[in-house]
Formats: sequence, structure tokens, C-alpha cells
Amino acid sequence: MSRAKLSSEERKEERFAYLLLLPTLFVLALVVGFPLILSLWQSLFRGASGVDPNTGLVEKGDTFVGLGNYTAVFTAADASGQFWNAFWNTTFFTVIGVTIETVLGVLMALIMVRGMRGLGWVRAGILVPWAIPTIVSALMWKLIFNADGVANSLLGTQILWTTEGWQAKAAVLIADIWKTAPYIGLLTLAGLQTIDTQVYEAAKVDGSSPWQSFWRITLPLVKPVLVVAVLFRTLDAMRMFDLPYGLLGMLDSGKTLSMLSWYQAGQSRFGEAAAYSLYLFAYICLIVLVFVRVLGADIMGTQKVERKKTKRSRKGIGRGDDAGSAAAAEKVGAVTGGAS
Repeated sequence: MSRAKLSSEERKEERFAYLLLLPTLFVLALVVGFPLILSLWQSLFRGASGVDPNTGLVEKGDTFVGLGNYTAVFTAADASGQFWNAFWNTTFFTVIGVTIETVLGVLMALIMVRGMRGLGWVRAGILVPWAIPTIVSALMWKLIFNADGVANSLLGTQILWTTEGWQAKAAVLIADIWKTAPYIGLLTLAGLQTIDTQVYEAAKVDGSSPWQSFWRITLPLVKPVLVVAVLFRTLDAMRMFDLPYGLLGMLDSGKTLSMLSWYQAGQSRFGEAAAYSLYLFAYICLIVLVFVRVLGADIMGTQKVERKKTKRSRKGIGRGDDAGSAAAAEKVGAVTGGAS
């Protein structure tokens, strides 16, 4: 088959793939695109309520303010204080929580990937917190963090965990890490199980220590899966609502951007709520861009497709056992060269 004909076949496959995606794109336009446009429109208005000085009647309705709801977070004292408090809380819970969850998740995956007695029970025990509904987990931790709860009994002190202050932030972090670290561990485990054991054998022959094998073999090979897992967990943490709300209510120490937007909507301030939601949306888009451009997160699976195309184009690879032997030899050679 000539290169021109192969290129034509690939173009046909690409057009057919887009055709198959049209129903999905249509549904996404309805459930994502339309609400986004509606939120943009709503954010340009502000509910006008008060007493008309001319008539003495209560005035209701929406007033077009343009970008007033967006600029209020920088100019209006009340709106600015609430927004930036929620913004820094969201950032704090995301950065600290996801960092600790990633470390614990990798450790969990390293434990679960080992062949050991009672491994099934270990895996089940690790994944149980992640399977519990978030609001149930929040209420459970609220009981633990009561003044006369288990936490204070174990610590032998009387910390008011669910009141304003650093202890409220710590309570949210502890509950969130306990619940979601197994999520990263589960996805990392899937990546660890794809690593060929011959790579570790070759490194062992070269005299690589377990710590060197982890940094030079395990971590680089599991990085594509781990980066995507951390990205998904980061996006989930940035939208955090039910855990801090169920645990702390509307305390300022635990209020996130999602909670602030929900509260504004509950007060019939839909324009402000839409503006806060769109600020959060822009923040999330920025984080996704950083992960894709800087960390190389392969959220679309394009790297895997390119690797498959490269393998198909190689001569002498892909027939019988020779393909597996050649791939294993290439991988072992790359690792031994990096570990030595």
C-alpha cells in the first residue's frame, strides 16, 4: 500500500470518527454549551430590589450592569472580601489536599500492586472510603470532630473543629484526603500493572536499588497515568461543595467558590452567582491548560495513538513473538541505560 493511499484511508477514518462523534457533540452542546451561554448572559444583570423614591413601592427586576458583577470582586468591599476568601480557600484545599492525596495514592498503589497474602482484603479496605457518598462521609466526620467526638478523645484535648479558624480547614483537609486518596491510588495501580516486569529485572541486574528503580523506572513509566489522575482530582477539588458544606456549613473558614456561588443564587442574586461561577470556570480552564501544556497530560489519548502508529510503521516488528521480544528488548535497553 502506497503512502498516498494510506493517507487517504486515514483521512476517511478521521471523517468517519467525527461523524460518530456528532451525537455526543450535540448532547454536549445542549448540556454544557447552552448553560454556559445562559450563565454569561445572566452575569451581565443584577437583581434590582429596593424602594422607588418617587412611588414608595418596592422595585423588583433585573438591571443590566455589564461587567459590574465581575468588577465588584475588585471594587466592592463586601463582594471582594467574600470572593477572595472563597478563592483562597478553594486554592488551599486543592493544592494541599491534592499534593498529600497524590503521595498517599502512590503509596497505596505500590502496596496494592504487590503479590501478598490477603491482597484482596487490602485493596477492598483501601477503596472503601472512596466508595462512600461524599455527604455521608462529611456527616460521619462531623460526628468524629464533635467537641466530645473521637478526634478529641484520641488527641486528649478539646479542639472545636467545626468553628472558625485553622482547625476547620484542617478538618476539611483530613476528611477530603481520607476519602479521595484511594481514587488516585486506584488509577495509579492501573498504570503500575502495565509495566513489564522485565524492566525491573534488567535494572536489578545492573545493580539498581529499590529507590533508584522507583525514581528511574516506576515514576517515569507511570507518569502519564498519574498526571491525568492528578488532573481529574484537581478539577474535582476545585469544585468542592458537599464535603465542606456537610462538615462546616457556611463557615468562612471552609467556604469555597462553589459554595459562595450557591449561596448567592439562594439569595436571588443570580447575576453575582453566575459571575462567581464563571470565575471558577476560567480558573479551572487555566489549570487544565497548565496540566496539558506544562505537565503534558494526555487527556485525549493522542500519545497512545501516535505510539501505535509508530509501531505499525516500524519494519520487522509486528509478526508473531518477534514483536513482543523486540518491544521488551527496546524497553529494557532504555531503562538499563537510565538506571546505570
